Amino acid sequence: MLLEGIFTAITTPFYPDWRLYLRKLEHNVDRYSRTPLSGMVVLGSTGEAVMLGDDESREVLKTARNAAANEKVLIAGVARESVAETLRVAEFAAEHSYDAVLVRTPSFYSPQMGKPAILNYYRMVADRSALPVILYNIPKFTKYDLPVDVIAELAFHPNIIGLKDSSGKVEQIAAVVTATRSAPRHKVVVTEIFNAVTARMLNAQAPMDAATFVSAEMLGGGGALAVAPPRPMIKTRTKDVGFQVLSGSAGTLFDSLEAGASGAVLALAAFAPQACHEIYTAWKEKDPALALEKQERILRASTRVGGELGIPGIKYACDLNGYYGGPPRMPLLPLTVDLKAEVAEIMANIPN
Repeated sequence: MLLEGIFTAITTPFYPDWRLYLRKLEHNVDRYSRTPLSGMVVLGSTGEAVMLGDDESREVLKTARNAAANEKVLIAGVARESVAETLRVAEFAAEHSYDAVLVRTPSFYSPQMGKPAILNYYRMVADRSALPVILYNIPKFTKYDLPVDVIAELAFHPNIIGLKDSSGKVEQIAAVVTATRSAPRHKVVVTEIFNAVTARMLNAQAPMDAATFVSAEMLGGGGALAVAPPRPMIKTRTKDVGFQVLSGSAGTLFDSLEAGASGAVLALAAFAPQACHEIYTAWKEKDPALALEKQERILRASTRVGGELGIPGIKYACDLNGYYGGPPRMPLLPLTVDLKAEVAEIMANIPN
C-alpha cells in the first residue's frame, strides 16, 4: 500500500451523554472524502480510541468504512496492550476492507517493554495480520520512544510497511529514513497518476456491474434494460517503494518532508485538511517558499489547538470549520468560553 500525502486523524463524535454519534461520524467521513486528502486514520489518538470499548470500536470502524469514498486509503487504529486483542481488532478491520492497521506501542508495562518485547510484539502482530502494519510512535502519550534501531529491524518484516512518528522531532524522522533505506523494496499498485489503489477500489470495479447490464442487442432488438452501464476498469501501474515514514506533527510538516517523510497523519487535518494539504502540494511542486509560508500559517493552530488544548481543542475547531466535533469523552473536559474564543481567533484565517 502506498503511503503518500496527507492523512487526517479523524475524531470520534459523541452525543452530550457520551454515546457514539454515528450519524455525525458518517457526515465527517463523507466530507473528508471530498477533500484532496490521501486518506483517513480511524481510531488513532485523535479518535479517543483508548476511551472506547471493543464493541464501540467495531461500530466506529464499520461506520467509517461504509461512509468513506473508495479511493481514500483507510487505516484502522487497532492497538491493544496484548498481541491477542490487537489481532482481534486487526481481523475485524480486514473483514471490513481497511487498507492497513496502525499499531501503537504497548506501554502499560513499560518497565518490561525492552527491545526483545517490542520486537516480539510487532513481529507477532505482523505475522498474523491480514493487513499491512504501520508502526505508531507517540511518546507524548505512551512515555515510550520507539528506538530507531528497533524500527530499522522491524522494517525488514515483509508485512510492516511504515511508521507514523509523532515524536515531533525532525531529526528522528531523518534518522529513521536513513536507518531504513536498506529495507526491502516492493512493488505496490497505484493509479496512472501514482495515487494509492485501495482494496475497495478494486472490489468496486466493473465485473459486478457488467453482470447486471443487459444491452439492446442482448434483448433481441428491444430496448435496453434501464440499468447503469458497467464502469470502466481503473487503469493501474506499479511503483517501487521501501519503508515509508509518515510524520505526526503538523508544526514540522515541511521539515519532515524535507527529511524524507512520504507524508503525514495529522490531527490538524481533522479540522483544516485543505490548509495541511496546501503545504504538501507546495512542497511536492518544489516551491519551498510557498510551502514555508503555508506552514507558518498553521503553526499557532498546531502548537496551541492540536498540541496544548488537545482533543477538546481539536473537536471545537472541527465545529468551527463545518465538521462535527462535539464533546470529548470524560474525563476530558470541554473548552471554557474563554478558550473557545481563543480557538476561534486562531482559526480565523485557516481554510478547511
